[in-house]
Amino acid sequence: MAYFEKRINRDGSTSYRVLIRLKGYPSESATFGRLTDARDWAKSTEANMKAGRHFGEAKRHTLAELIRDYSAWKANRIRHFEERKRILTRWQALLGDCALDAVTPAKIAGARDDLVKEPVKRGGPKGKAKSGSTVNRAMAYLSDALAYAVKEKQWLERNPCERVSKFKESPGVVRYLSDNERDALLKSCQESSNADIYLAVLLSLTTGGRQAEILGMTWSQVDFTRRLITLRDGETKNGEGRVLPLVGKAFDLLQARHQARQAEAEKDKVRPLRPTPEVEAQRRRLAEMVFPPSRSSASGKPIQLHAAWNRAREEAGLGHWEGEGDKRKFRPDFRWHDLRHTAASYLAMQGVSSLEISKILGHKTMTMVSRYSHLSPSHINELGDKLAARMGLQ
Repeated sequence: MAYFEKRINRDGSTSYRVLIRLKGYPSESATFGRLTDARDWAKSTEANMKAGRHFGEAKRHTLAELIRDYSAWKANRIRHFEERKRILTRWQALLGDCALDAVTPAKIAGARDDLVKEPVKRGGPKGKAKSGSTVNRAMAYLSDALAYAVKEKQWLERNPCERVSKFKESPGVVRYLSDNERDALLKSCQESSNADIYLAVLLSLTTGGRQAEILGMTWSQVDFTRRLITLRDGETKNGEGRVLPLVGKAFDLLQARHQARQAEAEKDKVRPLRPTPEVEAQRRRLAEMVFPPSRSSASGKPIQLHAAWNRAREEAGLGHWEGEGDKRKFRPDFRWHDLRHTAASYLAMQGVSSLEISKILGHKTMTMVSRYSHLSPSHINELGDKLAARMGLQ
């Protein structure tokens, strides 16, 4: 239904504002100098809305404008927004100049096909094209931004990404540590001169936490009484909180570290010189971090363990050597993220259900968890022995 409002402007002229409210559609409004024009626009717009031909706000906003608004809104809702921001910037370069009504499924599909032909910029051989799974993640970020336009901004009536097919993803090879590899890696970490690498690796192995979740952990997330680490909403990759188990040696070492930090804090209280407010704020922020950077670090971000991690992998033999002489180089075949795969694989081999694994790891779909349904050869033999014994065929 259309509503008309007569207005007297500052210069004494008359204008007519028309507001259309139609159930199931966002409100539309416009202002005209003549009542006849206002009525004609209202009649035409209502007819187009009912026929599904009217886009309204979608014609007045570009994808670049949407991405800017979405980024400002989303950045405060998830902890790790930098990767998403980088990918959204790429979408802005591809389709940013388009009005939202021109961001059609066909145009998105064309951009999708262009993306998959682009070479990776990091983490792969020079010239290697992006994988289908990488492009699928990029499309998921675009889809979330367009869903924001539908639900929050009411600039679109429907998300065009819903009608664009995704690339089929291969299940991939899940790399996890054998018992001997695990012992070798933990031994090299324990003997490292770095004071953080052993505890960080232990926590990743026993909780299944992501690297950013472990290295960015704060003491307020740790509950020693209940032996839990609580990641709140916005503190994980997908934005949804979850609880991690804190057990065994990881619990003992983390508790010892906490007690040592508390002792240091008590010493700081009795020092005669009082720091400036800025220095005190920095000190408190670092004291809250389980793995703080060095005091001289300009970034203020959690500590980076690249050098210690590389040495530990090399000493544990998690990879192979290439080249000769000065060009001889160690090529690791095990990533930090594979510690998470190892935790999930061990859980699967202990008979933990897929649903329980998904809750610990924070996976939204069972498709991700299904990758851990594999069993080690020794575990397969154990199951075979049980089957033979049950049938009396040993």
